[in-house]
Amino acid sequence: MPAMHKRNYSVLSQPSLSMSELICKTLDHDATDMLIDKWLEHRNDAYWEWFQGVRERKHAANALRRQVIVWNKGEFVPENIFCRTVDTGRLIPLDRTWTTHVYHHRSMQDRKLSMMPVVYTMLPELMLLRGMHDHGCDDVYIIVTDMKRQEMDDVTEYFKLVCRHAFGRKNCKPSMENQIQYDHMRLSHTLLRQRRTPCFPQIDLAFRAILYEKKPPFIILFSHQTTSYSQILFTHPSFVPAEDIFFDFPSGCPNPCCNDDCEMIRFPRRGVEGAAILPIKARGRGGRKIKAREMCNWIDCGTCFNEVSHCAESSEGSQSSIDSGEASIAVSGLVCSKCRLVKYCSPEHQKKDWEEHRRVCAKPAASN
Repeated sequence: MPAMHKRNYSVLSQPSLSMSELICKTLDHDATDMLIDKWLEHRNDAYWEWFQGVRERKHAANALRRQVIVWNKGEFVPENIFCRTVDTGRLIPLDRTWTTHVYHHRSMQDRKLSMMPVVYTMLPELMLLRGMHDHGCDDVYIIVTDMKRQEMDDVTEYFKLVCRHAFGRKNCKPSMENQIQYDHMRLSHTLLRQRRTPCFPQIDLAFRAILYEKKPPFIILFSHQTTSYSQILFTHPSFVPAEDIFFDFPSGCPNPCCNDDCEMIRFPRRGVEGAAILPIKARGRGGRKIKAREMCNWIDCGTCFNEVSHCAESSEGSQSSIDSGEASIAVSGLVCSKCRLVKYCSPEHQKKDWEEHRRVCAKPAASN
């Protein structure tokens, strides 16, 4: 390791991205659009069939607050598939793009390897994770490695340990300091012996710096080895996809004989139970308090229904749902009377959102 990092980098002190030797390749929104168009053109049947299953499993009328994916109308394109956001509760189409920051070892650049295939490999997962968040996912962070499955598992457990006991804290118990330093040394030696790139100190530095400086909902450790796992590490349980939606999500593996233990991208299909969650404490300097909000579905509105100070009062005789001629009025806002999936603070915002909402608005399936 260069002398500069010996002087500045420490297992127990918070690193900075400026210290990282990894190359960062940024793919902007236009690049994302191009990849999505390519993905739609070369449709993967496994993913298409999964979305078709979502379409057949009609949403329930009580889905105002829980995660839900809805595709009621139109062809198979992101603008017709809507996802409930976990941070604002809005129902927003999946056609929003994002910027991807891919950190990788300089040897990949020396070999002139493009980072586009890295993003393309996990494009369906990224589309859904982006769709689950109204805010905080304009930028997605990926660290490219060549770790094998057991190595990825060990690194995941290491980051859980660091986030639980040392992340964003000034002091750490001596016993935990010793454990963290020991695990760091063991992983460094293991990856060095296997000639993994980047080395573990560089992975650790970049990973913790991204967590601390960018505070993303998730970070991805991507292994470009075809038989390895790529891991999604979430920074809060509320950011994890719901089990009742993603229990049968495709594994991403091109092998038709793969099973539940064989998946290229570890997209958690069992909800919080099967997800890699980093236990970052809210009271720590690097942590943050996460509170799900329930906001007016009009994207430019700041009204929040579950914050009393910002609640809009509903009046009798409010204008009706544009589509069906009537609307339900609740203390917390106006509910679309046809699909009952979205809320508005006023009839005016319901009208403004209609051009987009009409692509998904449909009567819910009858309950048994």
